[in-house]
Amino acid sequence: MEGSRTVTMGRTSVPDSTIQRLPLYLRCLLEFEQLRMPVVSSVQLAESCGTNAAQVRKDLSYLGELGTRGIGYDVDGLIEHISGVLGVTEQRRAALVGFGRLGGALLGYTGFPERGFEIVAAYDVDPAKIGSVAGGVTIAPLDDLERDMAEHPIDIVIISTPAAAAQAIADRVVKAGVKAILNLAPVRLVVPEDVAVRQVCLSTDLQVLSFYLARKAL
Repeated sequence: MEGSRTVTMGRTSVPDSTIQRLPLYLRCLLEFEQLRMPVVSSVQLAESCGTNAAQVRKDLSYLGELGTRGIGYDVDGLIEHISGVLGVTEQRRAALVGFGRLGGALLGYTGFPERGFEIVAAYDVDPAKIGSVAGGVTIAPLDDLERDMAEHPIDIVIISTPAAAAQAIADRVVKAGVKAILNLAPVRLVVPEDVAVRQVCLSTDLQVLSFYLARKAL
């Protein structure tokens, strides 16, 4: 799901780079909604999202005829449309595997439900953590993973384990029928083509920031 890949929506092929920007547009539109702005121009949306108006218009053109020339985009209508495209008009069930410090922080975050997601289960192998409660979720033993998913299907699995354990976890959840994985472990996962994976590597992002700091120091 990285780079120049495309996703087909109806008869339109949408670049992955556009899909990655849609959540940003949605976040900015929700801010405009809170400001009670009924209409927003591509320039305003671009300035809020840190891009340019031409990019905004091009990205949104993949989703259909959404704006009115010379007027802009209806904020509520665009929120509804992008939410539908992203599939967040209904609540997505997520499970967390790996209840370390990062996993605990995710369970403690209260902003997921309003964005269409809810972490409903969490798993770990440490007996000292099993049975504890965080964010209203009881940490279950990893051995229960497949049984629980068979009884209560999960849309997205968040892997927050050490790198050495991540691939084995991915193999298990894929076999259990999960089609979307958010990987927080610093390792690239190998999964079937029909499984979507998003990789989040904090150490890599910090190293990129360090690069820019180093350039400024020259």
